[in-house]
Amino acid sequence: MTDSVRQERTTLGAAERLMQTWVRSAEVEEQSIRLHPPHEITKGVQTYVTISREEGVCGSEIAQELGRQLGWEVLDKNLLDQIAHHFQVSRPMLDHVDETTPNWVHDVFGTWFDRRLVTHERYVVQLGRFVLMAARQRHVVFVGRGAQFLLPPKKGLSVRLIAPLRYRLEQFTLLEEVPMKTAQRLIKERDQGRRDFVRRHFHRDINDPHLYDLVVNVASCGIDGSVRLIRTALGQ
Repeated sequence: MTDSVRQERTTLGAAERLMQTWVRSAEVEEQSIRLHPPHEITKGVQTYVTISREEGVCGSEIAQELGRQLGWEVLDKNLLDQIAHHFQVSRPMLDHVDETTPNWVHDVFGTWFDRRLVTHERYVVQLGRFVLMAARQRHVVFVGRGAQFLLPPKKGLSVRLIAPLRYRLEQFTLLEEVPMKTAQRLIKERDQGRRDFVRRHFHRDINDPHLYDLVVNVASCGIDGSVRLIRTALGQ
């Protein structure tokens, strides 16, 4: 058995264990989503935080620390594990559609060759269901994936994390252990992918500060200071 196969089985196993706590309530929630109008569905949404971030601002670290302090669940990359489990597809397959520049060849021709392939449109529909179900079941910190556009704005706090490019490059090279030139390329690609994802599916400019309740410069505040600001804005 290859390492990649072992890793994929481990990922799917972890996703399955996580989803076992969701199964019964998720089935009820999904049925409710299909049968009830939007204004009724959003009534049950609990207080949440959505975090949109530039690449290299330690967004996941801030989200995890915020979730730890609040005692809330954090849905970041593990949200993809759950969707992969639901679709019964490999996690790497979803990486091709999650927050990336759209690949029209994959979208147009992919499903002709393999019914397990997931188009951007199908992915976003399922993403919306998972985000809504999660927010109705518990308090959640959502990281990326346009979650703020899938939830009622008055029910939670929308945060944008930013920092000067120099700071982001320093953090990225430190955490990812890659050369500066590689960091420059990856940051540019990932920022562009997130902009394209939000523009294509939600018709918004991810850099527009008016979309957020709070914009935090992580370079000025640090991780702990950023968490404190978010908690203050949340009233926690």
